[in-house]
Amino acid sequence: MLSGVRHFLPSALSGSLCRDCLSRARCLPSRSFSWTPRQMSRWNSQECSEPLEDNPRVLITGGLGQLGVGLAQMLRKQYGRDNVILSDIKKPPSEVFSSGKPEEVIQVSISSIKITYLLCFTLSSLRATSHLCHPTRTGPFVYADVLDYKSLRELIVNNRITWMVHYSALLSAVGEANVALARKINITGLHNVLDLALENCLRLFVPSTIGAFGPSSPRDPAPDLCVQRPRTIYGVSKVHGELMGEYLHHKYGLDFRCLRYPGVISATTQPGGGTTDYAVQIFHDAISSGHHECYLRPDTRLPMMHIADCHRATVEFMQAPKSQLSLRTYNIDAMSFTPEEVAQEIRKHLPHLKVTYNPDSIRQTIADSWPVRFDDSNARRDWGWKPDYGLEELVIDMIKSIRDKRANEGLPVS
Repeated sequence: MLSGVRHFLPSALSGSLCRDCLSRARCLPSRSFSWTPRQMSRWNSQECSEPLEDNPRVLITGGLGQLGVGLAQMLRKQYGRDNVILSDIKKPPSEVFSSGKPEEVIQVSISSIKITYLLCFTLSSLRATSHLCHPTRTGPFVYADVLDYKSLRELIVNNRITWMVHYSALLSAVGEANVALARKINITGLHNVLDLALENCLRLFVPSTIGAFGPSSPRDPAPDLCVQRPRTIYGVSKVHGELMGEYLHHKYGLDFRCLRYPGVISATTQPGGGTTDYAVQIFHDAISSGHHECYLRPDTRLPMMHIADCHRATVEFMQAPKSQLSLRTYNIDAMSFTPEEVAQEIRKHLPHLKVTYNPDSIRQTIADSWPVRFDDSNARRDWGWKPDYGLEELVIDMIKSIRDKRANEGLPVS
């Protein structure tokens, strides 16, 4: 082993960055590492300066939240099941992690070099793989904590990751209830991911949010470039991420990409503590009980998007050639509505829906500081963004999807 290597860019390590990065960088943030001669040889060959393969190797952090599983499914259809690794710190549900094959994980340590074999026993064969993750019917899943730099680094190296989608974060309302934890996950975790993306020449996607804007921002519409100054730890951490990614792109050539998501509406996952989550919960309540208590005022207008459009925008943005991108962070938009407007649209299909309003002071204050509409003209011009779902299409799809889901689970459907 080679030990005591503490600076990122001595001459022996010049291959660890792509040529674009090397043309700008003299040194990078210091970390204490130990590398094997094999790793040193590979980096000296400037392997990561080669063009991306047709099928990237993708790692999704925070993959069991609202967005990760659906994005993984879309990417696996295009790039193959085994090329997209879903990760999180939570135990996955059965539909995400269900192998159907007996399997055994064996770890062997030899002179501080950790070799992991996943042995999958079938009736006819014994197969060894060097992946750190378990095969599943839907695709690979692995435990990964973004605060554990060393383990995350091993995962990236051992699985030859070329793209990373960083979804790990605490959302707006949850973050305000636990600022210290939000700061740790949303900022320290982000720094780990940025450093690893730079070291391994990854194409890195980090989502931003409507929450990256504040009360002094233009609200109707909010452009890509303007005063932001959010007033939640979630928004502050997202602005920090936007600026750090842009800085590392311009200084070291990191292929950093970021989309500011509006409120994302999905039938497949439960609300996760965001200020726009009423727009998901109202559909579940309309079908299960016929009554929804909304924590925002009826006239609170916010930008929203169907999850299918969100996934498609992310994939198309990641696939866009670098030469087409005039920005590193883009707004994307689909529709804007108020709680009363979405309730009226739902009543066209479920006329019994009753909505009462009991504004929560924290979430209402957050919502009042956010834009009511996004200007996404740059995304439409640069890489051809265009949404498929408006409010009418969204309501029809959500009602059908939730009804089908409840019926499959044996739950009553109104």
